[in-house]
Amino acid sequence: MSKKRKTSPGRLQRKKDTREERQRFLIVCEGRETETNYFAKFRVYKKVVGLGRNPSNIVEAAKNLREKYKGDYDQIWCVFDRNSWQADDFNSAIRDAKKEKINVAYSNEAFELWYLLHFEFVNTGIPRKDYEKKLTKLLGYKYQKNSDSMYDDLIDRQETAIEHAENLLKQYDPHNPAKDNPSTTVHLLVQELNRFIR
Repeated sequence: MSKKRKTSPGRLQRKKDTREERQRFLIVCEGRETETNYFAKFRVYKKVVGLGRNPSNIVEAAKNLREKYKGDYDQIWCVFDRNSWQADDFNSAIRDAKKEKINVAYSNEAFELWYLLHFEFVNTGIPRKDYEKKLTKLLGYKYQKNSDSMYDDLIDRQETAIEHAENLLKQYDPHNPAKDNPSTTVHLLVQELNRFIR
């Protein structure tokens, strides 16, 4: 009869696998290229769709896609900008998404704010065209909205961008996404994606 071996307190035990279960993302973007090219680079289970519609229509499309792909995705996100959309449309889209348990990664005024935050903290609104000029200077090459290299070009600065985005949001109390210019919640989606990178 064999004796059971006692495990002494000092004995190394097999480490439990603490990695979280993989999650599948459905990301519905306003932009057909800028946002979709960026999020396509994250190595997670995902479907990224660019629709070129206003915020309310993006949320509606996300609801329809959730219905179409019943249970295929664990997290559903809408990505849209303030741009020149009506303030009511922007804020009501965010409220509607929250009510539907759909996450939102918004930017006021443009998605390029997220890129800019990789380099510097920005807390005053700037015109859309100025984002491109500033990014061209900071990147050292001409910034193009349809670039598919932004994720790779900025990955080393991503932690800085997250910190800047968090600090920026802290400046607004109470929050009014349509008026909080500049502001972004793109970092919330980025952080979620990073948790499940393969």
